[in-house]
This record gives sequence, C-alpha cells and structure tokens, in this order.
Amino acid sequence: LNGLRDRIVVQCDGQLKTGRDVVVAALLGAEEFGFATTALIVEGCVIMRKCHTDTCPVGVATQNPELREKFAGDPDHVVNFMMMMAEQTREILAELGFRSIDEAVGHVEALDTRKAITHWKARGLDLSPILHQVDLPHGSP
Repeated sequence: LNGLRDRIVVQCDGQLKTGRDVVVAALLGAEEFGFATTALIVEGCVIMRKCHTDTCPVGVATQNPELREKFAGDPDHVVNFMMMMAEQTREILAELGFRSIDEAVGHVEALDTRKAITHWKARGLDLSPILHQVDLPHGSP
C-alpha cells in the first residue's frame, strides 16, 4: 500500500480484559498488546483514582508505609491472569484456524460484525472502512 507496514509495529492498549479482546485487536492489525489497568486490578486496585495523591486505600499505588501494609496482592496473581489470558487467546485462535497470533494479525475477514451491526448502540454503523482487507504485495508481512 504505502510501504510503511513493514517498518512499524502496531500496539494496542486499553480495555484488554479477555483473550477475545486480544484476538480482535490482532485481527484488526495489532502486533503488541499492553495490559496496565488490568494488571493493577488483578493485584487488588479498586480504581479510586488516587494513584497520584499517595493515598491509595488498598496499598497498590502508595509509598505510605501504613497504606502499603494493606496491600494484599501477589505477583503470582498477575502471572495466573496472564496465563489464563494466553490460554483463552490460544483457544480462540485455534477455533478460527490460526496456529499463532502472528498468523492472525490483520485478518479482518475473520471478524463477524453481524451482531455488532444489529446491536442498538451500533445500529447503522458502517464498519467497512476499518475492516477493509488491503491487498499486500507478495512477501509483505
């Protein structure tokens, strides 16, 4: 198309909570995925939006020794979450006929938009501009 795709990496971050979210992002072209808020929640964050005030009531985002004592998180919680996320992602990819996340990147034709188009929030929404399958030259990633 414009010769840029093989010189960039598309990253997706924000509201990635399930393996399905990761697969949809990959099908839309993402190659890297960020999990920030989700990891904080797994560690016990209750989204008080106090991170910048050093008054996190559950001790996730504070340097206050009294508040840090309330922290009940464990790194294994994040490890378990990521393992389950990876497993769900693998299961969905297999259902779609892909052997790896790399194989799925950019395959918008695997997305089923029928439910989205009939949902009351998306009624009348034309998704074709972002779901257009681009014909790439042979050998392009």
